[in-house]
Amino acid sequence: MARRPSPNNPPCPHCGHKHTVRNGRKDGRQRWVCRGCGRSFGPTFGTPLYRLRTPPAEVARALLLVMRRGSLSAAEEITGHKYETIGRWLRRAADHAEAITQALVRELQLSQLEVDAFWSFVKKSGARLEAGQARRTGWARAGDA
Repeated sequence: MARRPSPNNPPCPHCGHKHTVRNGRKDGRQRWVCRGCGRSFGPTFGTPLYRLRTPPAEVARALLLVMRRGSLSAAEEITGHKYETIGRWLRRAADHAEAITQALVRELQLSQLEVDAFWSFVKKSGARLEAGQARRTGWARAGDA
């Protein structure tokens, strides 16, 4: 007997079909399967958090630290995540700028000025990371004082 779709289930992000049914859990997150195309998906499909193993709260905390401190190195020291990992999260956030902006304003109650400062930092840091100039060298060596 076929399962009936629930109105609470999300539509399929692949084909847009509305007949999706729950299909178990993976790593504590609900999975769904589409009855139209047969593909399965999770709640983070199509978001910057897709296929990340780090909890969303930690990613948000690291990105907020980058925004407030203005430094990937400071976020690295405070969170314990690698500089390159935080940079990859920033690039993923930039790919989903519209949704991230809405979340920053709605959930974190940030002002438009803070959001603009965050995106300008992401643009500048992303360009540096792509060029291979991620870290400034020689500015904080112990023997230079």
